[in-house]
Amino acid sequence: MSSTAIGIASVACMLLLIWGGMHVGVALAALSFVGVWLIRGDAGVAANLLALAVNDVIADYVFGVVPLFVLMGLLVSVADIGRETFEVANHFFRRVRGGLGIATVAANAVFAAITGISIASAAVFTKVAVPEMLRHGYTPRFAVGVVAGSSVLGMLIPPSLLLILYGVITERSIGDLFIAGILPGIVLAVAFGIGILAMGRWFPRYVGGHRPESAEAAAPRLSPATMVARLVPVIALVALVLGGLYGGLFTPTEAGAVGAAGALVLAAAKRRLTPDALWKVLVETGHITAAICFLIIAASVYSRMLAVSGVTDFLATAIVESGLGQAGFIALFVLVVIALGTILDSSSILLVTVPLALPALAGFGVDLVWFGIVTLIAVEIGLLTPPFGIAVFVIKATLGKESPITLGEIFAGAAPFAAIMAAVLVLVILYPPLATALL
Repeated sequence: MSSTAIGIASVACMLLLIWGGMHVGVALAALSFVGVWLIRGDAGVAANLLALAVNDVIADYVFGVVPLFVLMGLLVSVADIGRETFEVANHFFRRVRGGLGIATVAANAVFAAITGISIASAAVFTKVAVPEMLRHGYTPRFAVGVVAGSSVLGMLIPPSLLLILYGVITERSIGDLFIAGILPGIVLAVAFGIGILAMGRWFPRYVGGHRPESAEAAAPRLSPATMVARLVPVIALVALVLGGLYGGLFTPTEAGAVGAAGALVLAAAKRRLTPDALWKVLVETGHITAAICFLIIAASVYSRMLAVSGVTDFLATAIVESGLGQAGFIALFVLVVIALGTILDSSSILLVTVPLALPALAGFGVDLVWFGIVTLIAVEIGLLTPPFGIAVFVIKATLGKESPITLGEIFAGAAPFAAIMAAVLVLVILYPPLATALL
């Protein structure tokens, strides 16, 4: 068997192993070892490749950004920022039909700017927003659909763990990727709000809810001082991190350190950070960081194995000479990513597809920062699509076994928001400055 055939066979085996339940990092590392062993005919060479990857890939200053932003997001969750932001947003949108849905999107957008984890957003707002919407007469399908749809903002609006992972794979500036995600994230949040308004106007039975007057009477009244007290610290934290990045004052790692310190002060000021809570946050930060770093190491090893096998050069030549052109290749790539989203999680999709696409992208001269935003939106659509749809499963698990809301209802409720994401994806593809204008 030729080296190229071994590399192609490894891709097929990897998809089967991941779909069968094997951890993506274990699958990548194991196939890399076996692939190099078969290509070179020496197990020692394969073992040395693994050892070099562990040392070369992770021993870099930029990887400090991972635990720092994870710590920042978990501290913000402990401080109960999500609930307070939702109550303020509800106060502003209480007169609008579907206002609680728009409030959920707005609060999720703010929460996303200080967490970077879609799953955290889904869990927090399932507890915060769904009970309130059900209490005000919104349909269960709409309530869980809004939370599922808006939770994806956590992986697009910076800081984003997926953007960090993409930056490592492609060796692009994480700071540039963060800045590129700002405008598309805002556009997606606005598109969700417009979609909710449209559903409330033309499909009121689907949305449910009381009339605006009733909702206004039922909504908690917040004084201007209370709203300022709840919003100013959050806005200041977001402005500090993103403003420092955009202004060139911080590197991404330094921004993560400043954000984590600010979140620690914020959680302590709200008196939510007990010693027990702090210990749990630190332990969970360690668990998440270890998992992400293991994925990064495994992805690097697998990329090296593909390069050794010649698969990347083979695919690059085949794609460039196929006559597809840049537009055809981007369209095909997006369709493959969305299809993989029905069976794989977001990190797995990035690790599988991006290394294979990089040589062809280089041949076409594609801007990898813009392509990263396109890829991320396509990947995030997979969070809402069956049968995998991890955001949907997180919402179901958070609701609890006693909840009458089924997985099918959550997937159905998320479907309009997946369609809105697809429309925004097309917009970013057709108008690249949407992602690159701030760079």
